[in-house]
Amino acid sequence: MHMSNMHVAHLRSLDLNLLLALDALLAERSVTRAAARMGVTQSAMSHSLARLREGLGDELLVRASGEMVTPARAAELAPSLRKAFEQLERAIAPAAPFDPATSTTRFAIACGDYVELVLLPPLMARLSKDAPHVDLRFHGHESVPERLASGAIDLAILPTVPPIAGAGLFSQRLFDERFVCVMSAKNPLAKKKLTLGRYVDALHALISPRGEEGGHVDTALARLGKHRRVALTVPHFLVAPHVIASSNLIITLPERTARAFAEPLDLVLRSVPPEIGLVGFSMACVAHERSRTDPAHRWFRELLVDVSKKR
Repeated sequence: MHMSNMHVAHLRSLDLNLLLALDALLAERSVTRAAARMGVTQSAMSHSLARLREGLGDELLVRASGEMVTPARAAELAPSLRKAFEQLERAIAPAAPFDPATSTTRFAIACGDYVELVLLPPLMARLSKDAPHVDLRFHGHESVPERLASGAIDLAILPTVPPIAGAGLFSQRLFDERFVCVMSAKNPLAKKKLTLGRYVDALHALISPRGEEGGHVDTALARLGKHRRVALTVPHFLVAPHVIASSNLIITLPERTARAFAEPLDLVLRSVPPEIGLVGFSMACVAHERSRTDPAHRWFRELLVDVSKKR
């Protein structure tokens, strides 16, 4: 314990400038040349040498046969000191510019299947072109604040309402979305104007990830004193459009989801009757503050913003 305290005391007596002076003295074996290397006066270097001798309890440089030589302890110290400075230089060196074309970064992303459906195709198309070695890992969107804080995920893509809560988090808006009514081109309703009365009288399908009854549409209709019949409830976005294509059911979906299925399934999109007052939503990328200035993370967030512009 006593020896450990002595070592700590020695270390505390030597600031970084003194250690730099020691590195120069051991390399040059000359107070004059070491002073020139450090850009200080010879007097200042001599003063540093005196402090080093006192702090380390070693002569460090002694004159022999007309030249300065290093005693055994100083000779052993020189390579270790140089290695330490090289490690320090690497640690504080500016980060290399981020190059998406060669990066092998992996991003862990939390989101729902709606985001996967509307963003993954254009996102992967861009990655294959601009960053072919970047990998993505998608996860469910449970416990996002805790997993962002722990580093289990790098970012989450979520609706801005309700706002994500958590210390040290920030969000970046990606895109706005509106709802549309979707039906088969063979549905008799597709050939008529979609009035409020026809909308309410139709048979509806509903996507409810947690299996809950009702949704935004039902809340909006209730304000008008209206009620619709939901004939089918499913938990996922992927199956619902296929059911709509083969039946006379209609469904109210985010527009980007609807457009992804409209052409291949021969679906028709109609505006939701304005009397309902159905409000859309916005999606945002949520990340932890520690990644705000990270070059790779900043590039990926900017890529998400750019990809989100494509409908």
